[in-house]
Amino acid sequence: MANPTPTPLDTPQMETEDSETSPACVMSFNANDPSGAGGLTADISAITSAGAHALAVVTGTYVRDTAEIFDHVSFDDEAVTEQARTALEDMPVAAIKVGFVGSPETISAIAEIASDYADVPLIAYMPNLSWWEEEAIDSYLDAFRELMLPQTTVLVGNHSSLWRWLLPDWTGDKSPSARDIAKAAAEFGVPYTLVTGVPLPDQFIDNVLATPQAILYSEKFERFEAVFAGAGDTLTAALTALLANGHNLQAATAEALTYLDHSLDAGFHPGMGNIVPDRLFWAQAEDDAMDADDDGSDPGAPLLPLPPFDLPPNGTKH
Repeated sequence: MANPTPTPLDTPQMETEDSETSPACVMSFNANDPSGAGGLTADISAITSAGAHALAVVTGTYVRDTAEIFDHVSFDDEAVTEQARTALEDMPVAAIKVGFVGSPETISAIAEIASDYADVPLIAYMPNLSWWEEEAIDSYLDAFRELMLPQTTVLVGNHSSLWRWLLPDWTGDKSPSARDIAKAAAEFGVPYTLVTGVPLPDQFIDNVLATPQAILYSEKFERFEAVFAGAGDTLTAALTALLANGHNLQAATAEALTYLDHSLDAGFHPGMGNIVPDRLFWAQAEDDAMDADDDGSDPGAPLLPLPPFDLPPNGTKH
């Protein structure tokens, strides 16, 4: 469904840039994170780094520091809906990112909004919820599976988190593959699944973009010894922004994983807990480049446009 055109104001105003040169708008539904490790802070930084404009919808707030999550306070689902629809009536959105939104009621509200924008790719991230109460986890996962996954274009999550959620009765001799997890997600309408942190021998991990039929992209990284907070939100937000900017899915996945790797490599300790990714590492790299002669290449340069991402042809996300 196309976004409505805003009514022109009667009062004089500064002319906006032509839509062809303006940054793509990415709507993110996520919780505030006062530590700056993840949540909307991660989303806004990563979306901006990928050259898009963040429409940040606050669904609640974590009570946390850089070491652990102590609690979460949810917003009323009507407040979430009003935030999103007000922005959507004013600005065209090119992609939607859904992080941790706090309650089944809010999941339902976001799913209803997404169904009204079925031509817009929705990238959903499922974090580790082990800090939460078991009853709350079960209710949240059930609602996400039944309501959000049918609206989802790409599901992103760590291998162990997605395994426990989507394949709780797995009895295989080996751990499920990324395709096994993608098959389970596809039963609820998800066409693409990005499985991160798949264990490999010799301290390596694999990150695999899969469908039930095939592996579309995979990239191996050496496992960091340090513990990070906010990596999943960072990756998912970057991927969403890259898709909004016209990358195809494989190229966007490769670029987002590279961006995350650089962010983790430049990570820092703002407090006494875990390391936080430096999602603006490229800004420092640009400053350094101005002070030194080089060959014109910069691995930390802002992300570049690639060919467009094609949604499934039936006009829905599954």
